[in-house]
Amino acid sequence: MAALLQIKGAYKSYGEQVLLDGAEATLVDDVKVGFVGRNGAGKSTLLRVLLGEEELDRGEIARHPKLRLGYLRQHDPFLPGETALEFLMRDSGQPDWKCGEVAGQFELKGAYLDGPLAKLSGGWQTRVKLAALLLHEPNLLLLDEPTNFLDLRTQILLEHFLRNYKEACLIVSHDRAFLGATCTHTLDLTRGKLTMYPGKIDAFLEYQRERREHDERSNAAVLAKRRHLEEFIAKNRARASTATRAKSKSKQLDRLELNEIASDEPTARIRAPLVEPRQGPALRCINLAIGYPERQVAAGIDLEIDHGSRAAIVGDNGQGKTTFLRTVVDSLKPLAGEVRWGYGCQVGIYAQHVYTSLPQNWTVMQYLEDTAARGTKTQEILDQAGALLFRGDHIEKPISVLSGGERARLCMAGLLLSQHNILVLDEPGNHLDVDTVEALAEALIAYKGTVIFTSHDRHFLKRVATSIIEVRDAHVTNYRGQYDAYLYAVNREIEEGEREQAARMSKAPRAATTAAAPRASRRTERDIRKELSTVEKTVARLDQEKKQVLARMLQTTDAAEALRLHNESESLGQQLAAAEDRWCQLQEELGEV
Repeated sequence: MAALLQIKGAYKSYGEQVLLDGAEATLVDDVKVGFVGRNGAGKSTLLRVLLGEEELDRGEIARHPKLRLGYLRQHDPFLPGETALEFLMRDSGQPDWKCGEVAGQFELKGAYLDGPLAKLSGGWQTRVKLAALLLHEPNLLLLDEPTNFLDLRTQILLEHFLRNYKEACLIVSHDRAFLGATCTHTLDLTRGKLTMYPGKIDAFLEYQRERREHDERSNAAVLAKRRHLEEFIAKNRARASTATRAKSKSKQLDRLELNEIASDEPTARIRAPLVEPRQGPALRCINLAIGYPERQVAAGIDLEIDHGSRAAIVGDNGQGKTTFLRTVVDSLKPLAGEVRWGYGCQVGIYAQHVYTSLPQNWTVMQYLEDTAARGTKTQEILDQAGALLFRGDHIEKPISVLSGGERARLCMAGLLLSQHNILVLDEPGNHLDVDTVEALAEALIAYKGTVIFTSHDRHFLKRVATSIIEVRDAHVTNYRGQYDAYLYAVNREIEEGEREQAARMSKAPRAATTAAAPRASRRTERDIRKELSTVEKTVARLDQEKKQVLARMLQTTDAAEALRLHNESESLGQQLAAAEDRWCQLQEELGEV
C-alpha cells in the first residue's frame, strides 16, 4: 500500500478566515475516500492545492513519483461540431476501438457517440468527460461534487464505474447516498483540521453523534461537580477548622476541564403551509401530449395523482420532466389532451420562470408579507425568512439586487408561507445547503397537501416521495411505489446492460466456454444439510459477537478504543453477510436436490 499524497502541516487562510490549520492526511493507492465538511470549510480550496492551482501558506504536499492525478472538469473542453468519439480520441490519444470500449461503460454508443456533442444534454456530456478521464488511466481521481445536476441513471453509472475502479479516489460530495455507495473511508475537514475515519459516511456520522453525546454528558457531570465544589469552598473557606479541606477542594476545582465541542451553525426550521387534508384525485391527465410545436416530447399520458401524495417526477436529463411540470401548471400549452385539477385546488409553483419574474422594486420583507397567508404573524415571516438565510439587514434588501440563488430562496420562502394545498416544485434543493434541504424534507413530510416535484438528490427523493412518475422514451408512467423499488429497477437494468457489454467484449464465445467447462458433481442432500448446520451455527456466533462489540463500543469513553471496536464490528458484519449469503445458496441447492 503506497502513499500517493501526503498533506503535512498544511496552513491556508484568506484574511481572517482560516481554512487549514496544521492539517495532515495521507491518501493511499487503493482507497476511495469521501471528503466531507460544512460549506465554506475549505474542501474545494484543498482540492485546488492538490491540483497545483493554489499554494499553501505553510506546509507541504508530498507526491509519489508515479502519481497520476485525474480531475473531473466542470467546464466543457469540446470543440465546435466535435463528436463524442472525436473528442475522446483527441483528448486521450487512444485509438477509436479503445475509446468506444470505455465509452460503452457509460452507455455512450450510436448517436450519443457518433453525433455532435453540442446536441447532448449536460448529463450525457458529463458521461463523455468521465470516459475521457478513465482513458488517461489516473491512479488518483479528484471529484468535486460529481453528482451535481446528474440524472439518476448517470449517477448510478458513475457509482458502478467507481466501485469497479481499482485506483484511489477523493470525492467531495454532500450526497450521502452517493458517498455511501462508493467510498470506504471518510475524510472530515472541521475547524482547519483533517481527520481520516476508516469507515463509510453513515458510520462516521453516527460515530460523530455518539462522541458528541458522550462529551455533552461528560461536560454536564463536570459542571455539576464544579457547582458542588464551589458551594463547599464558599461555605468552608472562612472557617479555620475546614480551611484546609476548602483549599484541597479548590485544587480539585482547578483540575476539572470541559471537553471542547464544536459549536453548531444555526439549524434551519422550515414550516410548510398549514392546510386541511383532502381526498380523491388532485390531478388528472387525459390522453395528454406534451412538447413544443416543432417537437413532441411525450404522448398518450393518462395518469392520476391523489390528494396527499408526494409524487416525484423522475427520468434522464432531456427526457421531459420539466416539460411535463410546465404543462400541468399551464405555463406550456398541451399539444393534445387535457389537464384537470380537482375542485378547490390552490396550486403554488416553485420553478425558474417564477423566481426570475419577482417584483423588482419590492424588498424581501414586502414580498413575504404580500405572499404570506392572511393572519400570518410578523415573527412567523421572520422565522421562515431566517430559515432560508434572510437574516438581519438582508430582510430589507431590494429584490433588484438579489442574486439568482437568493431569488430562488425568496420564492421558496414565500411559497411556504402561503396557503396553497398543491405545491409544484422543480428542483427545490438547488441553491440550498445540506441542512436546509434536510429541513425542507421534514416540512414536506409533515405537509397535509399534495407535492409534485423533481429532484436529483436521492436522499431527498427517498425521504419525501410516496410515488414515482417516470418520464422516459416519450411515455409517462406512474409507478405508485416507493423510491427504493424504482431505484432497484434502474440498478438491475444497468447491471444487465453491463453484463451484455461484458459478453460482447469477451473474446471467447460464451457457448464454447460453457461447453468446455467440466460439469460439477452434484452433492448429496446429506452433504448440503451438514454444511447448512455448520453455517447456521456460524451465523449465530457472528451475530452474538457483533452485538457484544457494539455494546462495548457504546460504553467506552476512549476514542481510540471506540475506533478499534468500530473496525472490529465492521469486520464481523462483513463475515456475517458472507455467511448469510452462503446460507441462502445452500437453501437453493437443497431445493434443487
